[in-house]
Amino acid sequence: MLGVTLSARDYLARAATELARVDAKELEGVANAIEGAYRERRFVFVIGNGGSGANASHLCEDLGKCTLRREDFDNDAMPRLKILSLTDNTSYITAWANDEGYDRVFVEQLKNLASPGDVLIAISGSGNSPNILRAVEWANKHGLLTVGCTGYSGGKLRTLAKRGLHVPLDDMGMVESIHLTAFHWIIGTMHRRMNHRE
Repeated sequence: MLGVTLSARDYLARAATELARVDAKELEGVANAIEGAYRERRFVFVIGNGGSGANASHLCEDLGKCTLRREDFDNDAMPRLKILSLTDNTSYITAWANDEGYDRVFVEQLKNLASPGDVLIAISGSGNSPNILRAVEWANKHGLLTVGCTGYSGGKLRTLAKRGLHVPLDDMGMVESIHLTAFHWIIGTMHRRMNHRE
């Protein structure tokens, strides 16, 4: 953990340096995948474990709510983004984990809910979480567009997912923070795109 050895000022400076290294084209590619799902009325599913799971929940909530204009809250004619974080169904997750194994907690939900053309955003700092990889493998075989958000070397997820957002840094906390910062840009640009603001 970088915070163990760095002062507060040095930590923030390092975070700024690492943020500047994020590939803007990769970030735009993630936004484009979400926009494509929105335009085609497809579902976006988000998965992750631990802090990445918290980021999955946060991204889902913000994309579902914060892309709307207040004046459209009661406008039933306004299309909404279909998005669901598969990290949040605790009973389903614990049933599969307890009975069949933790590596099945996401893929089994996709089997119930996903269709070809949907988007799966998989967040894994290491890129090697078995339950993430299993879900992405299944999604690739069943016609979903897969997006991997990774850190460290990217692990297996970096090459398995069809699109990606990679943070090449060996510090989980900062990787998760950079992912969340990037996600907030996605939320802003999706608000603009969904509401036709140039």
